[in-house]
Amino acid sequence: MGAHTMLDSAGWPRRGEDGPAVVALGGGHGLSATLRALRHVTHRLTAVVTVADDGGSSGRLRREFDCLPPGDLRMALAALTDDSEWGLTWRDVLQHRFAGEGELDNHALGNLLILALWQLLDDEVEGLDWVGRLLGIHGRVVPMSSSPLVIEADIVDGVDRRRVSGQVAVATERGRMENVGVVPADARAHPEALRAIGEADWVVLGPGSWYTSVLPHLVLPSMRQALESTKALKAVVLNLSAQRGETDGMTSADHLRVLAEYAPGLRLDVVIADPSVVEDIDDLETVAGQLGAAVVLRQVRTGDTVCNHDPLRLAAAFRDAFDGVMGDVTQTVAD
Repeated sequence: MGAHTMLDSAGWPRRGEDGPAVVALGGGHGLSATLRALRHVTHRLTAVVTVADDGGSSGRLRREFDCLPPGDLRMALAALTDDSEWGLTWRDVLQHRFAGEGELDNHALGNLLILALWQLLDDEVEGLDWVGRLLGIHGRVVPMSSSPLVIEADIVDGVDRRRVSGQVAVATERGRMENVGVVPADARAHPEALRAIGEADWVVLGPGSWYTSVLPHLVLPSMRQALESTKALKAVVLNLSAQRGETDGMTSADHLRVLAEYAPGLRLDVVIADPSVVEDIDDLETVAGQLGAAVVLRQVRTGDTVCNHDPLRLAAAFRDAFDGVMGDVTQTVAD
């Protein structure tokens, strides 16, 4: 390793501006896991974040101020923060939640900061860029749409079928989800999101809430068209466990089938999965192959009993995929 090679806090070579241009799509904790891994691989990183959250602090601000829900955007900014004293301190400030009996109870300070900048600047992306500068993030965060979206889905439970509206309601209902859509149906993807996808070397989908954080990017027509037409290579990161309500009973291959159902023109290049959670590797490889993708099996979970992605292990999987080293691992590496 050359004397001039820069290392990050985990000992990884900094890719900086020499790394690939990567766009990561999603929301919530799943997107945060991807971003914490990707920032070890490149700084040319754009997070495109879903804007359909209607619960908690984000939902309250969305209803009161008719703004984009800031919570998932805040989490993406926090995930891209540098591990310096400055970055970690401001990340903690951004993530701080007030606890009390008044109107501030359970509001995240970062949500209020983002909202303040939006009102001052009257520009969602410029406001997010200013927060990013404060935190010293590696990359950029943009919303998937300038309009707050509402997720709808038919919930099928036996002979019962009902239309459910709202991200929280859709995510927590029990039953099979069909006809997932967004309102307004004619909403446009944000121009900065479309530009980033068009200029990317890689686009990453998942992990995360499959129907309410990952799928909306394929349901929004202009975003789906951009993803189907971009020359960027595409990677999907599969979840480590089923999500109560959303994906009960779904296999790893079923997750890919959902993507193919809503975006028949979507082609993939890599599917990253932890071998410990793949139920049927042959089925997964068959479906991935139909979409044009190779399956990369890597231990990407943490070593504890909690099903979380380990940032460094996932970063290693991304680096293998991006560098074209895709030899499979057939069993989980012992911790």
